[in-house]
Amino acid sequence: MTHSYGYRSGTRYKFARPFRGHGMPNLTTYLTTFRRGEYVLIKGNGAIQKGMPHSYYHGRIGRVYDVTKNALGVEVIKTVGNKQVVKRIHVRREHVQKSRCQEEFNKRRAENDRIHRERAAQGVKEPICLKRQPEGPSGPKTIGAVEIIDFSPLPFTESF
Repeated sequence: MTHSYGYRSGTRYKFARPFRGHGMPNLTTYLTTFRRGEYVLIKGNGAIQKGMPHSYYHGRIGRVYDVTKNALGVEVIKTVGNKQVVKRIHVRREHVQKSRCQEEFNKRRAENDRIHRERAAQGVKEPICLKRQPEGPSGPKTIGAVEIIDFSPLPFTESF
């Protein structure tokens, strides 16, 4: 082919709908509320051509900086050469999902805040380390003494 490098080139499988997943998106897609500052996952939906992001942004996580009636303004960090550039793109809501990247962090932060409040209420002033620690090696084990068995190869015998 002479000119096979258009805007959607190389996306035959990337934007393809899954098996038994063709057709228009569910209503949940349109009823989801997005707010500025939230993290979203950009995931192009091949059934909707309007407002589709470039294939580079497919699967990337960005932060919402603008919310309009049908679209979201998303800031995505893109590596260009040896630097990182913040790109601002507008994507229709059909191509965006809420990201779960902050769930564990928020849960951990709430737990740490709760521990700090409890310690303050008890009047404990000594510091406590709430950082995550690596699991480390397993503890010591004692192996029961058993009879020692010597292994040796069977003697060779010719069979013919």
